[in-house]
Amino acid sequence: MLRIENLFVSYGAISALNGISLEVAAGSIVTLIGGNGAGKTTTLRTISGLLRPKQGKIEFLGEDITKLPAHQIVARGLSHVPEGRMIFANLTVEENLAMGAYLKRDAAANAKNRDYVFSIFPRLKERIDQTAGTLSGGEQQMLAIARALMGGPKFLMLDEPSLGIAPRLIGTIFEKIVEINRVQGITILLVEQNANLALEVSRHAYVLETGHVAMAGPSAELRANPQLRAAYLGG
Repeated sequence: MLRIENLFVSYGAISALNGISLEVAAGSIVTLIGGNGAGKTTTLRTISGLLRPKQGKIEFLGEDITKLPAHQIVARGLSHVPEGRMIFANLTVEENLAMGAYLKRDAAANAKNRDYVFSIFPRLKERIDQTAGTLSGGEQQMLAIARALMGGPKFLMLDEPSLGIAPRLIGTIFEKIVEINRVQGITILLVEQNANLALEVSRHAYVLETGHVAMAGPSAELRANPQLRAAYLGG
């Protein structure tokens, strides 16, 4: 569904991605793991059209989207839940959800998506008129995911969904991520600091180190790899 070939990205003179290549099969959950500065967030931002690569190619559903602006990429069914959630703090929950459906003009489809996000995140329905900035960290993460789902995506990218969330809510968030994939059939590319959790829910994984792919394979195999366990899984 998504193919990246030989991607190079820089921030000025600083090289962030050094020729990475990866694939995400339709219907799967694929995870990117690695330390701070490895290039995980940069990869997602480049796929989304928020950053321009110096070199390389990004294909989505067989179409070259490398040079498309971000809003055209979203319109093709690829949504991004950014690191830090980036909700509209001064807007209500309902207004945030409406922003997620900004490109959609099908009222019936929007109503269906709205009902769906309330079915998986009922807490948001309880807080529909509440200003988003007053929600807890976990509730804000639910809202960020729900906002992305309002666009009716085929492909969802999640950047650090467990960051800044109370431990008791992390399991709930990941249960919902798996449900979105299995029940709705939405393909997911996941960046997650909790490598154990990321490898547990994903089918395939890529390990990034200083802007290149250091290791890749089925998640179950990588979880059993002694080198990876020592580096990322606490031995």
